[in-house]
Amino acid sequence: MAYAHSLAVTLAAAGLTVFAPAHAMTDQALAGMVKQRLQGDRTGACMAVAVVEAGTVARTYQCADAKDLSRIGPDSAFEIGSVSKTMTAALLADLIAQGKGSLDDTLSAWLPEGTKLPDYQGTPILLRHIVTHTSGLPALPSRMGAADMTDPYAKLDETALLASLGDVTLTAAPGTKFEYSNFASMVLSYAVARRAGADMETLLKQRLFAPLGMRHAYVNTAPDGVRAAVGHTPNARATPAWHFQTNFAGVGGVRATLDDMVRYVQGQLGTEPTPISAALQRSQQKLSDAPPMAMNWMLMPVGGRTVHVHEGGTGGFSSFVSFDIEKQRGVVILSDTTWNSIGSLGSLGLHLVDAGFPLGAPRREARPDDTLLDALAGEYELAGGMKMTLRRQGDALEIQPAGQGTYAMGYDSAGDFYPREFDAVLRPRRTAEGQSFTWMQMGAALPAKRINAAASAPVLKFDAAALRDYEGDYPLMPAFSLAVKAQGDTLTIQGTGQPALPVQAVARDVFVMDAVGAEIRFERDAAGKVIALTLKQAGQQLRGERK
Repeated sequence: MAYAHSLAVTLAAAGLTVFAPAHAMTDQALAGMVKQRLQGDRTGACMAVAVVEAGTVARTYQCADAKDLSRIGPDSAFEIGSVSKTMTAALLADLIAQGKGSLDDTLSAWLPEGTKLPDYQGTPILLRHIVTHTSGLPALPSRMGAADMTDPYAKLDETALLASLGDVTLTAAPGTKFEYSNFASMVLSYAVARRAGADMETLLKQRLFAPLGMRHAYVNTAPDGVRAAVGHTPNARATPAWHFQTNFAGVGGVRATLDDMVRYVQGQLGTEPTPISAALQRSQQKLSDAPPMAMNWMLMPVGGRTVHVHEGGTGGFSSFVSFDIEKQRGVVILSDTTWNSIGSLGSLGLHLVDAGFPLGAPRREARPDDTLLDALAGEYELAGGMKMTLRRQGDALEIQPAGQGTYAMGYDSAGDFYPREFDAVLRPRRTAEGQSFTWMQMGAALPAKRINAAASAPVLKFDAAALRDYEGDYPLMPAFSLAVKAQGDTLTIQGTGQPALPVQAVARDVFVMDAVGAEIRFERDAAGKVIALTLKQAGQQLRGERK
């Protein structure tokens, strides 16, 4: 899963100071943390969570509603989604160690002769471009067919996958631009199995699962004593499992229990030598800088160290895996509910990586403000062309996509609307032109533009003296703050390690930053002095008091 651009959280850029616990995490302490984030959450999610430290493992199984705890347990196998890509990277590194290839091999050399592949002005796609998501291949293959979006990859076969390569025109040289691509990762999964001379499930079992003791991990056939967890959408509805052709499973088709993933993390940490250890270490080495990546691992700077991170999500599951070689510490979160549309598991996951990251709070059912409901009502066009009507119905909102029926929307304490019938999010977005929103669905974030909007409200202007009232430093979390400065008649805001960006006033004490979809709201005390600000962005709210 790729990281989205963000003002406050490009959190990795904050270089957080580590607050190392005096003692290893206990089951009880971990349960309390997960419960604090999850209890009462409107998604109804259940999670299996572990923190791996030198010689110890803390585990907990928690649900938003305690009555659902029977849904998961130590015998439950979860879809781990894109975390599977890191396993494909390990198998590729293993083949390289065997002398069967190189990261500088062309992708074409690993595919059947005659496969048509794109290049850019004669520059080919190399394997290193695939594992750093810089190949230039799009997110999805063009020939998926009339896929059922509740199981989107089920009908994709080898012929369609390889033919889709021939449909691509690269717009930049491979290796120059990051673009997260499930398509490229499916091709790599197929190529690795082909080069190894075994199907992907056999290869995973023999070369990765068995050496690491991941006895219950699988692709197609569950081992004895394992039950497949049932996936859910974030409105607490069960949803079908995802299926991949066996040799494409390296993109997201692995299922595993919590203890399987604990052993995977212990293998990455080098807890004990195994036949796959050298390949795991090779896959951990940095290959690119923008963003920093190893072989399918995101590299996150924390307190001067590097933490390897990857998240995963399918139609009914979410996952988060990280490990810190220097601290010999890892985190695993497996959820039986997809959190893709609401920002994945980063809030809880990063807090477990380092306590300096905010834990976040449960998303609870809430009532939207009347002014927000009235401001959103209208006709819109989403990026890509779909038109959508928003209407107020009493204390709630309903939407009607063009040519479809109407859907009732819930609202949560994070400030997002969501359909009660399917998985998506309508995220209100205050802009300099007025109230709008971003539509989040199936990994896409589509900004909306109002159709036939009334004349824009007059631009609010403040003189330099009024803007200086806001100047100051506002810490939002350890080692990350917003510096607010008046530059003539313009107010700028600069996050730690990020460039200063201008903001536009939309009301007294309320400013927006359209470039990153952020709203900044200042607070005053009884005497009228500015004392704090709250940053609202990407479904998160962070408050900082003025220093």
